[in-house]
Amino acid sequence: MNDHLVEKFEKVLEFYFNDDEELQKGLPTVQNLADQLHISASYLSDMLRSLTGLNTQQHIHNRFIETAKGILSTTDLSVSEIAYHMGFDYPQSFTRLFKSKTNQTPLEFRHSFN
Repeated sequence: MNDHLVEKFEKVLEFYFNDDEELQKGLPTVQNLADQLHISASYLSDMLRSLTGLNTQQHIHNRFIETAKGILSTTDLSVSEIAYHMGFDYPQSFTRLFKSKTNQTPLEFRHSFN
């Protein structure tokens, strides 16, 4: 049961980060993802933590970082353009979250490829 739920969760998260229209709404909330899976937010986080060691918010942030790194490494879009594309109202918020998860700014990450 839980493996099936994790699989569904991953698919919902993958759809979200691969759909430009959804992505521009901003990062999904734990509650939004739980609603789509028809379970409570606390149950989702507890279940994910017990199976993966990470709670729902950490999964969202990890997928955000993967997506942002992909865009940074394969496009010439500015950090601001990427931030707006990913639903952030302020590029500084995007940069702050990126740096808190990677210990690099988006530009530092991009320059590590050159």
